[in-house]
This record gives sequence, C-alpha cells and structure tokens, in this order.
Amino acid sequence: MISVNNLSLYYGGQDILKEISFMCNKGDKIGLVGKNGAGKTTLLNLLSLNEFPNEGEVISSKDLVVGYLKQDLDFENDGSVIQEVEKAFEDINAIQNNIDQLTKELNRRNDYESQEYLGIISDLHLLNEQFRIHGGNDRYTEITQVLNGLGFLDNDFNRLTSEFSGGWRMRIELAKILLKNPDLLLLDEPTNHLDIESIIWLEKWLKKYTGAIILVSHDRLFLDSVTNRTIEIAFCKINNYKASYTDYLALRKQRIEKQIQAKKNQDKFIDETKILINKFRAKKNKAAFAQTLIKKLERLEKIEVEKEDFAEMSVKFPPAPHSGKLTVLVENASKSYDTIDVLQNVNFQLIKGEKVAFVGKNGAGKTTLAKMISNEIPFQGKINLGYQVKIGYYAQDQANYLDDNKTIFQTIQDSSDSQSDQHIRSILGAFLFSNDDIDKKIKVLSGGERARVSLCKLLLEPYNLLIMDEPTNHLDIQSKSILKKALSDYNGSLILVSHDRDFLKGLTEKVYQFQNQNIKEYIGDIDTFLSSNDFFTTKDSEKTNQNINHRKDVKERKEKKKLKNRINKLERLIADLETSQALIEKKLENPIFSADLLKDKDFFNEYKQKQDKLKDMVKEWEDLVEKFSLLDS
Repeated sequence: MISVNNLSLYYGGQDILKEISFMCNKGDKIGLVGKNGAGKTTLLNLLSLNEFPNEGEVISSKDLVVGYLKQDLDFENDGSVIQEVEKAFEDINAIQNNIDQLTKELNRRNDYESQEYLGIISDLHLLNEQFRIHGGNDRYTEITQVLNGLGFLDNDFNRLTSEFSGGWRMRIELAKILLKNPDLLLLDEPTNHLDIESIIWLEKWLKKYTGAIILVSHDRLFLDSVTNRTIEIAFCKINNYKASYTDYLALRKQRIEKQIQAKKNQDKFIDETKILINKFRAKKNKAAFAQTLIKKLERLEKIEVEKEDFAEMSVKFPPAPHSGKLTVLVENASKSYDTIDVLQNVNFQLIKGEKVAFVGKNGAGKTTLAKMISNEIPFQGKINLGYQVKIGYYAQDQANYLDDNKTIFQTIQDSSDSQSDQHIRSILGAFLFSNDDIDKKIKVLSGGERARVSLCKLLLEPYNLLIMDEPTNHLDIQSKSILKKALSDYNGSLILVSHDRDFLKGLTEKVYQFQNQNIKEYIGDIDTFLSSNDFFTTKDSEKTNQNINHRKDVKERKEKKKLKNRINKLERLIADLETSQALIEKKLENPIFSADLLKDKDFFNEYKQKQDKLKDMVKEWEDLVEKFSLLDS
C-alpha cells in the first residue's frame, strides 16, 4: 500500500529522520509514538506528500486514497455543517450533478420520441444506477451516524460552520475524512478535541475500518484499543514492533535486556580472545592460530544496545498551605452566554484534600464551572472559597496566554516574585529546559514545550486548590505519566477537567458528569463512571473485575488517608505530652520547684494520668502504623 525506503530528512544540518524504512499494508493499524519533537508529525507530512525528504522515497500504490487529519487546519466559512461534510462524497456528488443537469435538460425538451431524448433517458437511468451502487441513497444515514457519533446534535446539521469553535470544526474535518472512507488514514492527535463519549465512538469506528491507519496519539488507551503495530521514533531512527502500545513497552524492555546481556557476553568473548591472541602471537607454532583469532574479531559484528531517551520532566507540586476543612461551596450557581443557558442552579462542594474529575460532552459546562470557581468569569448564584484557600488555575488554552516575544527564562522570571535566578534555572531544568534552551523565544516552541512552560509556572507558588483544565493536551505519554504521579502525590484539593481516561484512572475519588445544564456525582474514578453509563463494549466488560478491584483500591486509599491523618495527629500529641512531662520532671530535680509541686495534692494523680495517657497514645500509634504498613504492602 505504502512503502518508505531509506528516508532521511534534515533541516540546517540537523537530522530529523535518518535512513528509516518500513511498509504499511492494508489492515495495518500503526501507532506512531515518540517524545514531543521526535518527528511524528513530520513523518505524517512526508507520507501525505505535503513534505519531501532530502534522501530516500515514499512509494504508494496507484490510485491510493489518503485521508489526513492534521493538528492545525485552515477552515473555510462557506456553508452549513451538512453542506461541508457532503463534500466527502466526491464521486456521488459528481454523479448527482450529472443527474441534475440531465433532469433539467429533460424538463426543457418536448421532443419525447427523438433519439436524443431517449438517449438522455438512458443516460439518466445509468447514472441513477451508478448513484445507487456508490451508496448515494445511504449517504445521509452515514452522515447522521458519524456526526452524531462525534457529538453533533441533529439541530446542529444546518448551522453554519462559522458558528462553531475550532475544536468542533476539527470534528467536522474528521467527519469528512471518515465519510470519505479512504484507503489510508493518517491521524495526528484525533482525540485532542473530543470528549470521552466521542473518543469511545471513534475507537469502535476505527476498529471496524478495513483500510490502513497510521496514528499519532498521546492517549494510551486509545492506542491500545485501535492499533496492532507500533513504530517508535527515537534519535532520528525508528523501531518497529508488531504489537499495540502496552505490549510494545514490554517487548521493548525485553529487547533491551537481551541486548544488554548479549553485549556482556560478547564483551567477555572479546576480552578472552584478546588474551589468547596476546598469549600465542609471539609463539611460532601458534602465530597462525593467533592471526585466525584476530581476523575473527575483525569480522565480528558488534552488538549495540538500543538507545533510550531517559530525559524526563521532574514535577513535584509544593506542599499545600494550611486551609479550612471546606475548600469550595457552590450554591445554585448558573451561567448563560447570551441566550444560551450552560449551567442552571448547580450545587457542588469540595472538601479539603479531595480530588475530583469533571467529565461530559464539550460545551456541557466543565470549563465554565472551572472558570466560575476561579473567579475568571461572572455568574449568578454563590461560590464561596474556604478559609485561606489559594487557587492555582491552569486554563485549557493556558499556553496561548504566553508572550511570544519573551524567552522561556523571562516568562518564568516575570511570574516569580522572589525566586532567585538559580532557582528558576533549576525549575526549568526539571521541565527539560536547560542551557541555551531557556533563551528560546516562546513563539518558536512546539505545543508540548509551551504546555511545559505553562505547567512550570504552577510550581512557583504553593496552592491548596489546583484547578486544571485539560493539562495533558500536547504532552507526550511519558510526560503525562509524570504529571499524573505529581498530582497523585499532591496533598491539596484538585479539580481536573480531562477527557484522557488513562490519565484519570485511579487519580480522582469522585467524577462529576456535566449534562442537561447540571452535574451528577459518581463515587469512584473514571472506570466507575464509564461502567455506570454502559460505555464499555463487550470486550471491555471483561474488565469488570478490574473495576471492582479498583473501587476496593479507592476504599483502601481513603482508609489509608484516614489512618495517616490519625498517625500524624498522634505524633504531634505524643511529642507535646512528652515535652510537657519532661519539663515537669526537670522541675522535680530542682529542690526549689519540687517543694511547691509536692504541696499540690493532685500533682501525682495528674502526672500519673498523663503518663498513662502517653502510654495509651504510643500503643495506639504502634497499632495504627502496623495497620498502615499492611495496607501499604
């Protein structure tokens, strides 16, 4: 179907891709993975012939039809949604135009018995048959299924495309590509602008698709669900695995372990052979044998251990400052944009230390409520923050607020009131910006780099409530995993708006679904929500036991948190009581103070009661620590 042969691409002497080769055949569903900037989008541009290599070639089969969804598209404002997606049916539209022209011609003529008239009728009959064979009678059913699957309502079909946001217009482009039903799909981050329901629908569609797919995505579950091959780009080279993403990780690990062991064995063999050469080369009767060994080493193909890029972000949020038990209280809050009601009489509360997820279709109000709580937009109703609550807000389009003309260092420096230059450099280094990188202008950064700069700003100050709206957009899988660990370890409250199921899994204790201008609470993480709403397919139902185990894990985490809080409190009480008793004992050693203390009849009773209380608290502390250790094992 399509073949890449010894392809190389470089800009200004810097290699982007070097001597890569692979084939993509019908039925292949390839996940293209690698760090941000590795060259994934560049390779898609080369495969679509939007870009050309310096060396090598891309060969495709004759008449190959390619559908390419780019991350950045130029939209045209020239019609309704239905008119725009109808453009996908080029062959059918051409036949329809011919039918319309011949129909007009028939209506104009009255020479019913002429050969020309009969010829037009014959042509019209053939065109109608072609129209039927090409699926012209079914196209509106297909359009409805795809648009509904991608989240459009029936009353959206006749709205002008210019009325929709960039994310929804990206869905229109995706719908056109799917309806075109090409031989090869090139998809660059297709889930970036989709909600969870639409992502699951797209997964099912791509599973049934019989053509080939080359897919770039940072959504691990999406990759696992759709792909059967993984091509990794690293250090300008590719590694090809006949496995989905999770299996590729395991195979890659095994491959490197085998390479390391094989190299050790080879190095040992080389060392031993060199000893024999040195031992025999000076002896006449063994010199020929030594030369044989030398030639053997020269012909030996050296084993190279596959390189790994170990550079990764290091994210740790500052400890949350002290605050009251109640973090946020929302009472009968509403928000409208012009005549459109987005939220009506929403009630919501967040307790100190709770971590919750906001999910639902795009436009249902997730970002709106996040902005209302952050006091970014006006609203009706009441929203009260708890005692000493300090909010750190990461907007969905946070990276767009960066000043393009400033450097990375200047951006972070301007956001920090008291941090030293050295500390700023240290923080930037944790986000993979080091040496000359920090002097790059924001305008030259990739989407992933801009996202890292925006995340970096959140670490400059301590917050006890983080509100994060789609923080994983543009982050690679490894960076998302690191951010997830940091948020899991964070000891403050968290409101997380995200459509990334793998990122949400196990991270939050509650899920709030936004629908019908209000919210519905689910106790548990994203799997609980998905199973409650029957989003799982038959294959996914095999994971039911995992979901039950996960709910058990959530319960255990809550119990561990409760135990940890009690242990910490006991440690403080024990320390205070020990200090108090030690002071009394010191006074007893001094004759001046001890005489006064001994005159008090209740002194010894109170002292003994405190000692007994201290023993009881120490015993309780020991029991709780043992219980916590068992849960943690």
